[in-house]
Amino acid sequence: MSMPPIRTRFAPSPTGYLHIGGARTALFCWAYAKKHGGIFILRVEDTDLERSTQQSVQAILDGMQWLGMDCDEGPFYQMKRLHRYQEVARQLLDAGHAYHCYCSKEELDAMREAQRARGEKPRYDGRWRDSKEKPPAGVTPVLRFKTPLAGDVTWNDEVKGPITVSNHELDDLVILRGDGVPTYNFGVVVDDIDMNITHVIRGDDHVNNTPRQINIYKALGKILPKFAHLPMILGSDGERLSKRHGAVGVMQYRDDGFLPEALVNYLARLGWSHGDEEKFTREQLIEWFDLAHISKSPARFDPDKLRWLNQQYIKEAEVHRLAALTEPFLVADGCKIAGGPPLLGVVALLRDRANTLRELADAAVFFYRTLEPSPALRAQHYTAEIRPALADLHERLKAVVWNRAAINDAIKGVVAAHGIKMPKLAMPLRVMVTGETHTPSIDATLELIGHEQVLARMAAQLAHFPA
Repeated sequence: MSMPPIRTRFAPSPTGYLHIGGARTALFCWAYAKKHGGIFILRVEDTDLERSTQQSVQAILDGMQWLGMDCDEGPFYQMKRLHRYQEVARQLLDAGHAYHCYCSKEELDAMREAQRARGEKPRYDGRWRDSKEKPPAGVTPVLRFKTPLAGDVTWNDEVKGPITVSNHELDDLVILRGDGVPTYNFGVVVDDIDMNITHVIRGDDHVNNTPRQINIYKALGKILPKFAHLPMILGSDGERLSKRHGAVGVMQYRDDGFLPEALVNYLARLGWSHGDEEKFTREQLIEWFDLAHISKSPARFDPDKLRWLNQQYIKEAEVHRLAALTEPFLVADGCKIAGGPPLLGVVALLRDRANTLRELADAAVFFYRTLEPSPALRAQHYTAEIRPALADLHERLKAVVWNRAAINDAIKGVVAAHGIKMPKLAMPLRVMVTGETHTPSIDATLELIGHEQVLARMAAQLAHFPA
């Protein structure tokens, strides 16, 4: 008898952007399904009506698309399945596994306050579980699940190993609110059953929900999926990951100039490993991925490592693609690409120095508009002593055939004629033409900036030298 196909799901709540933790969960679910020729499902858990927004839904879809994690089925939306939750809730009610509870919010608050005062854990006390009282008039009840009063819930977590929780620790959770909208723990189980989910891979903040969900599975007589709870992601300082560590929406990384393949590679290494491999392709991830090598310990988010990895991908990226991705950053910075050197050549020259596309664009700005050197740079590099050599170079460059070799010869000729060392000429020249002190090789840089531009910039800057 053949095994059923593996089916995983990523089920975000649209109450914010797709963040790093959610993106990693999605990636692990996606990679596991792809590894086994299975199905990856996207489900939007939008039952938090106060906080769910269409903008957040779109941000999640955009983030998934940018990272290249296309779903095989979905997206499904819980709010379009209300009739199904209500149908299953009725089944539980009819089978004696659920009951109506008429407690008001004030009653529940008073109940918990009294429990705290006695030093007890606040929880629902089951007062309507077997109540023979007449329901109060005009009160819309919630539906609660009858948690077994004795015994344990045990499962073998694919990451954490065997976990046992006593039913005494669990109270009778609400499964259907008065407005007919399911609570998280109930909606998840119904969805996972209906969608034939075989592996529930999610963050370990859901470990406490799992025994509650297992009890509902059992009450419905359904086969349990396998559960795998991923370790949390901490900042580099060991604290819970937050915005100050770089835990921003996934699309912010695109806007900051990261390549999607670099972020995917980095996310894969957050809590999972394949030997000592740090850099690998999407195809290798699918080939290698397994649940056995997910760490039990929290992962640490290291922005410097992500930047390094992004640099490796920038170095290898196809230059036409890199130019197309860099251009919007330059345009936003006021550069007119059409009037300058070919962007392909500029990108090819600068790519090895850049950690991000934004850095690549910043380094390319002087090719497309004149950057005035700061007064401090002029004071440091513009001296009366070096001015004659630079004026001589300006004259020589007027007559050269404009290519890197000829430019290099002209510079060397001036260095020899004036009896100076190369850096003494090259540094002020660099400042004159680019407004900066760090650029690639000066002859290659001048060649790309172009004959007319170089001569015009040098002439303008020579006026700032002391006589």
